[in-house]
Amino acid sequence: MSAPKVFDHALIRARAKRAGALGAVPFLVDRAAEDLADRLAVILREFDVAADLFTPTRAAADAMRASGKVGQVIEVRSDPRNSPDRLTIVANEETLPLAHASLALAVSLLALQAVNDLPGLFVQIRRALKPDGLFLCAMLGGETLSELRQAFAAAEIEGEGGVSPRVAPFADVRDMGGLLQRAGFALPVTDVDRVVVRYPSPLALMQDLRRMGATNPLVERQRRPLRRRTLLRMAEIYAARFADPDGRVRATFDIIWLSGWAPHESQQKPLRPGSAQARLADALGTREIPAGDKATP
Repeated sequence: MSAPKVFDHALIRARAKRAGALGAVPFLVDRAAEDLADRLAVILREFDVAADLFTPTRAAADAMRASGKVGQVIEVRSDPRNSPDRLTIVANEETLPLAHASLALAVSLLALQAVNDLPGLFVQIRRALKPDGLFLCAMLGGETLSELRQAFAAAEIEGEGGVSPRVAPFADVRDMGGLLQRAGFALPVTDVDRVVVRYPSPLALMQDLRRMGATNPLVERQRRPLRRRTLLRMAEIYAARFADPDGRVRATFDIIWLSGWAPHESQQKPLRPGSAQARLADALGTREIPAGDKATP
């Protein structure tokens, strides 16, 4: 059974093109690329072949090349951008045309939050990795744009009697480790980098979102134009609820980081239950309390 179509990929590509024409705002991708460089710096190994999967800019590919730890970098894109000094593969966001066990490293920055079948894509990435290959991914999730979502909902309930999907749903960090495990990754790790950006007004935030290509990508989005009075009421509610004393408003972006390894026999494995050679109570210098007993003061 195919995954439900939540995100309109043709629209996402069109809005990315519009963002480029308006003057792209890549500060979140640049921040993730700096974090990627730091994460690669502490890994004590080299990667002969790596792939950058759909990162909106070339920041991830450039960070891998600059690390000194990555040999060949393949850029997988959803559009035909190319240049003579780069190896680029054009693909859609749901299907990876990569050979089995062909990569030592796969990286994606702020792209996979708009994939319809994320578990299926994770499986494809794991299969493309060599044994003991590494997957590093940053994606928007958690409380991202929660302020905008709340303000739009309140304005629409007040003025239109109902709520339409204005802001895309974002994955919960607590679910991502489970998805990695389901896809067959070993040693999955997740963490969150919360970025709070301040804007002079909610309308300035929305202008930035247009220049990120990050406006509403939902298939079930409202097709009629947003009413001006609803937009203005949203801005009023946003400013009332989420402004700092200086009048600037806050916008939250949660960057969820995921890492997982393609299984290999050299990796750490959990110990068999009951195989411990020392008691935890001895290590802590305390008395062991049998199950069912209550501690005494």
